[in-house]
Amino acid sequence: MDHPEIMSPLSKWHRSIPGLTERFELFACQKEIVNAYTELNDPVVQRERFAQQTQEKAKGDDEAQPVDENFCTALEYGLPPTGGWGLGIDRLTMFLTDSANIKEVLFFPAMKPDDGSSKPDSAAAAAVPQPPPCKD
Repeated sequence: MDHPEIMSPLSKWHRSIPGLTERFELFACQKEIVNAYTELNDPVVQRERFAQQTQEKAKGDDEAQPVDENFCTALEYGLPPTGGWGLGIDRLTMFLTDSANIKEVLFFPAMKPDDGSSKPDSAAAAAVPQPPPCKD
Protein backbone atom coordinates (compact mmCIF):
# COMPACT_ATOMS: atom_id res chain seq x y z
CA MET A 1 0.00 0.00 0.00
CA ASP A 2 1.16 3.57 -0.68
CA HIS A 3 4.05 2.92 -3.09
CA PRO A 4 6.90 5.39 -3.77
CA GLU A 5 6.30 7.82 -6.65
CA ILE A 6 9.28 6.45 -8.59
CA MET A 7 7.61 3.01 -8.69
CA SER A 8 4.20 4.36 -9.71
CA PRO A 9 4.56 7.03 -12.41
CA LEU A 10 0.86 6.92 -13.38
CA SER A 11 -0.52 7.06 -9.82
CA LYS A 12 -1.75 10.17 -8.06
CA TRP A 13 0.43 11.40 -5.20
CA HIS A 14 -0.62 10.54 -1.65
CA ARG A 15 -2.87 13.18 -0.07
CA SER A 16 -1.00 13.34 3.24
CA ILE A 17 2.37 11.58 2.84
CA PRO A 18 4.85 13.26 0.43
CA GLY A 19 6.80 10.93 -1.86
CA LEU A 20 4.13 8.21 -1.86
CA THR A 21 1.23 7.45 -4.19
CA GLU A 22 -2.34 6.23 -3.72
CA ARG A 23 -1.74 2.67 -4.85
CA PHE A 24 -2.25 -0.80 -3.46
CA GLU A 25 -1.98 -4.40 -4.56
CA LEU A 26 -4.16 -7.35 -3.61
CA PHE A 27 -2.38 -10.57 -2.72
CA ALA A 28 -3.83 -14.06 -2.39
CA CYS A 29 -1.64 -16.89 -1.10
CA GLN A 30 1.46 -14.69 -1.37
CA LYS A 31 0.80 -13.89 -5.05
CA GLU A 32 -0.09 -10.46 -6.43
CA ILE A 33 -3.30 -10.71 -8.41
CA VAL A 34 -4.59 -7.10 -8.50
CA ASN A 35 -2.91 -3.71 -8.94
CA ALA A 36 -5.02 -0.65 -8.07
CA TYR A 37 -4.43 3.09 -7.87
CA THR A 38 -5.88 6.56 -8.22
CA GLU A 39 -4.99 7.84 -11.70
CA LEU A 40 -2.71 10.87 -11.91
CA ASN A 41 -4.64 13.43 -13.97
CA ASP A 42 -2.30 16.43 -13.82
CA PRO A 43 -0.37 16.75 -17.13
CA VAL A 44 2.42 18.89 -15.62
CA VAL A 45 3.13 16.42 -12.83
CA GLN A 46 2.82 13.50 -15.27
CA ARG A 47 5.50 15.00 -17.54
CA GLU A 48 7.75 15.49 -14.49
CA ARG A 49 7.26 11.84 -13.52
CA PHE A 50 8.04 10.69 -17.06
CA ALA A 51 11.18 12.88 -17.06
CA GLN A 52 12.25 11.25 -13.79
CA GLN A 53 11.63 7.82 -15.33
CA THR A 54 13.80 8.81 -18.32
CA GLN A 55 16.64 9.73 -15.95
CA GLU A 56 16.27 6.40 -14.16
CA LYS A 57 16.33 4.55 -17.49
CA ALA A 58 19.57 6.34 -18.40
CA LYS A 59 21.04 5.08 -15.10
CA GLY A 60 20.22 1.50 -16.06
CA ASP A 61 16.69 0.95 -14.72
CA ASP A 62 15.21 -1.34 -17.38
CA GLU A 63 11.68 -0.99 -15.94
CA ALA A 64 11.58 2.81 -16.25
CA GLN A 65 9.20 4.11 -18.91
CA PRO A 66 9.89 6.74 -21.59
CA VAL A 67 7.88 9.96 -21.93
CA ASP A 68 4.48 9.31 -23.51
CA GLU A 69 3.72 12.66 -25.16
CA ASN A 70 0.39 11.49 -26.59
CA PHE A 71 -0.78 10.54 -23.11
CA CYS A 72 0.37 13.88 -21.65
CA THR A 73 -1.39 15.77 -24.45
CA ALA A 74 -4.59 13.82 -23.75
CA LEU A 75 -4.30 14.77 -20.06
CA GLU A 76 -4.15 18.44 -21.09
CA TYR A 77 -7.66 18.08 -22.51
CA GLY A 78 -8.79 16.90 -19.11
CA LEU A 79 -9.23 13.69 -17.18
CA PRO A 80 -11.75 13.58 -14.34
CA PRO A 81 -10.70 12.00 -11.04
CA THR A 82 -10.25 8.36 -11.93
CA GLY A 83 -9.22 5.19 -10.18
CA GLY A 84 -9.32 1.55 -10.96
CA TRP A 85 -7.80 -1.85 -10.66
CA GLY A 86 -6.48 -4.49 -12.98
CA LEU A 87 -6.61 -8.25 -12.64
CA GLY A 88 -4.19 -9.90 -15.03
CA ILE A 89 -5.27 -13.23 -16.49
CA ASP A 90 -1.65 -14.39 -16.23
CA ARG A 91 -1.56 -13.61 -12.50
CA LEU A 92 -4.94 -15.26 -11.95
CA THR A 93 -3.64 -18.32 -13.80
CA MET A 94 -0.54 -18.34 -11.57
CA PHE A 95 -2.83 -18.33 -8.54
CA LEU A 96 -5.09 -21.10 -9.86
CA THR A 97 -2.19 -23.34 -10.93
CA ASP A 98 0.01 -22.57 -7.90
CA SER A 99 2.84 -21.50 -10.22
CA ALA A 100 5.90 -19.80 -8.73
CA ASN A 101 6.95 -17.83 -11.82
CA ILE A 102 4.77 -15.89 -14.24
CA LYS A 103 6.80 -17.30 -17.15
CA GLU A 104 5.37 -20.73 -16.33
CA VAL A 105 1.87 -19.62 -17.34
CA LEU A 106 2.45 -17.21 -20.22
CA PHE A 107 0.66 -18.44 -23.30
CA PHE A 108 3.25 -16.88 -25.63
CA PRO A 109 6.53 -16.89 -23.68
CA ALA A 110 9.44 -14.93 -25.04
CA MET A 111 11.72 -17.37 -26.78
CA LYS A 112 14.57 -14.95 -27.45
CA PRO A 113 16.27 -12.99 -24.70
CA ASP A 114 16.35 -9.22 -25.20
CA ASP A 115 20.14 -9.06 -24.93
CA GLY A 116 20.64 -10.68 -28.34
CA SER A 117 22.15 -13.92 -27.07
CA SER A 118 20.82 -17.14 -28.52
CA LYS A 119 20.28 -18.96 -25.21
CA PRO A 120 16.54 -19.15 -24.42
CA ASP A 121 15.30 -18.32 -20.96
CA SER A 122 15.01 -21.58 -19.03
CA ALA A 123 11.53 -20.86 -17.58
CA ALA A 124 10.19 -19.85 -20.99
CA ALA A 125 11.82 -22.85 -22.65
CA ALA A 126 10.38 -25.17 -20.03
CA ALA A 127 6.90 -23.80 -20.66
CA VAL A 128 7.01 -24.70 -24.36
CA PRO A 129 6.57 -28.37 -25.26
CA GLN A 130 9.49 -29.75 -27.23
CA PRO A 131 8.94 -32.09 -30.18
CA PRO A 132 10.16 -35.66 -29.73
CA PRO A 133 13.55 -36.47 -31.27
CA CYS A 134 13.50 -37.76 -34.85
CA LYS A 135 14.08 -41.48 -35.29
CA ASP A 136 16.08 -42.67 -38.26
